[in-house]
Amino acid sequence: MNDVLASPVTSLYGVGEERANDLKALGIETIQDLLEYFPVRYEDYRIRSLSEAKDGERVTLAATVYSEPLLRYYGKKKSRLAVRLVIDRVAVTGVWFNQPFVKKQLTPGKQIVVTGKWDKHKLQIVVSEMMEADSPRARRRSELAAVYPLGGSISLAFLRKLIGQALEQYGRHVGELLPPELVQRYRLLPRAEAIRAMHAPRDLEEGRQARRRIMFEELFLFQLKMQAYRRITRQQTQGIAQPIPWEDVRGFIRSLPFRLTTAQKRVIKEILDDMQAEYAMNRLLQGDVGSGKTVVAAIALFASVKAGFQGALMVPTEILAEQHLQTLRSLLEPHGIQVALLSGSLTPKQRREVLDGLQLGLIDIAVGTHALIQEDVYFRRLGLVITDEQHRFGVEQRRILRSKGAAPDVLFMTATPIPRTLAITAFGDMDVSTIDELPAGRKPVETSWARHDQFYQVLEQMRRQLARGRQAYVICPLIEESDKLDVQNAIDVHAQLTAYFPEFRIGLMHGRLPAREKDEVMQRFARGELDVLVSTTVVEVGVNVPNATFMVVYDAERFGLAQLHQLRGRVGRGADQAYCVLIADPKTEVGRERMRVMCETNDGFALSQRDLELRGPGDFFGTKQSGLPEFKVADLATDYKALEVARQEAAALVAGERFWTAPEYEALRDFLRREGILEGTVLD
Repeated sequence: MNDVLASPVTSLYGVGEERANDLKALGIETIQDLLEYFPVRYEDYRIRSLSEAKDGERVTLAATVYSEPLLRYYGKKKSRLAVRLVIDRVAVTGVWFNQPFVKKQLTPGKQIVVTGKWDKHKLQIVVSEMMEADSPRARRRSELAAVYPLGGSISLAFLRKLIGQALEQYGRHVGELLPPELVQRYRLLPRAEAIRAMHAPRDLEEGRQARRRIMFEELFLFQLKMQAYRRITRQQTQGIAQPIPWEDVRGFIRSLPFRLTTAQKRVIKEILDDMQAEYAMNRLLQGDVGSGKTVVAAIALFASVKAGFQGALMVPTEILAEQHLQTLRSLLEPHGIQVALLSGSLTPKQRREVLDGLQLGLIDIAVGTHALIQEDVYFRRLGLVITDEQHRFGVEQRRILRSKGAAPDVLFMTATPIPRTLAITAFGDMDVSTIDELPAGRKPVETSWARHDQFYQVLEQMRRQLARGRQAYVICPLIEESDKLDVQNAIDVHAQLTAYFPEFRIGLMHGRLPAREKDEVMQRFARGELDVLVSTTVVEVGVNVPNATFMVVYDAERFGLAQLHQLRGRVGRGADQAYCVLIADPKTEVGRERMRVMCETNDGFALSQRDLELRGPGDFFGTKQSGLPEFKVADLATDYKALEVARQEAAALVAGERFWTAPEYEALRDFLRREGILEGTVLD
């Protein structure tokens, strides 16, 4: 940071201790903070003609006072002032509420400029601001005035004045951060000019260009941080260069009872190339439900074992661990690879046998839950660590599993399709592999949307599936009644369905059940001992039940698109056609749009991009504290192309030796020092 710009805001005229505290609450402590406190929007004071004025919008119009004003009082100290104005040869009514003092300023024939809400049908403008057309104030006023977030005693007028003062006194000290080649290549405004134009653009185009410059700078600096961190940690962390036996891998792939998709082949090559490199792999594998991530994991584990190492696969639940165990054993044991389960349900004797087998190298692959990261678990030669549904594990849990070996390769898997924008931002220190196609022959789930008053018609649809021996899920957002949310709850729905379907077996599962009970209910459903499972979203990551062909999601508007898609992925895992019915009465256009989108597409990545646009990045992961950076100007929902460009430019820059030595990059290296990257500080 420039030393001058690091000066406290109290160095500006009009900022005492009290004002400084209110500014601090807004995150403004230095001149630089103030200059980078950008507006959220602009008030448009461009004078319009009546033909341009849109009904219900705030507009600025040039008018001539035509009649004497009429002032009326009503209620306690309330007033309405009305006057006839002529605008573009049309008689219009100007109205001022609770501003009786304006009456003296409205003399017939006077030229004025009024700003307010336009009512096209009444030919009326409700005036919020007025000035004489030939006044010095009218001549000084910018066509676009910045609007900032406010707090405490800080008014908009004060903040505008203070930022104007800071620009005048300190604007010349704003230095350039981006390399000249980037500024020229993308025709960006110089930094000082962009900051000035962010606060006081001469016109809309200059405002757009200023935003474009600041947005790109934010994304570029974030990616520079990520790419520099990756390079430094790779240099500091010597990984295992696994000698991949490519011919054996190709033979294993040929032995599979199905053909791999093009996307699966692509990500397998990305993963195996990483595994044979000298640095430790740190890769995210994302793919839609049913896209074949488990098979990719099996191939990677096969390659690691054949290269002379062991593998570990950690999953969030025992039931999922057992499912993966069965899959891996069926694929790998014919090739002489030993796969074992390590979970909390093992007897002490069974556990001891697995621990001994791992330490002696007699067991090649361990599949397990959190039991894998307990202190007494040792591997003889751990080469590959895979975590499934990686967002369900904390950073510390993943770190402990990784520490079970000497810098093993790590693969994170998720079935939550994440827009590439978010993936390279939230997981910027990882490489990202995406399986973006489904295996041939997989039938898309038929999705429809019904109102709450059609619930019993939906149950009759379900009855037809149950009568054919199929199974169904009913998903509810809450466990039991809530005064705060008028939504159906799992306990009530379970009672309702038990009464409605006396001939069928109805189960109930929710997050408050002990883990063992949850697993037991899910196992019973998987074995076909239950016909209908009423559940909250704990079923989102669950076992494979190919016989489940029907799903009802109650109060579907309460869920995000990504979560609805995850839930829908629980059905349609067999050969039969599957159905998903969303029960919802959304009150907003966004809610109705989400229901429409769900019914129109089964593509998880298209849905996730739409979800990002509708809900914003903070809500995408279900929480504002999602680990995503807070950008002042950049918007991950709309600026994804710029993010890609910024990432490529940052990666190319840190890969070259000039960046680390040449004087023209000193400002950027200084930025990395301040962020703790050059000291090897771990990114939060």
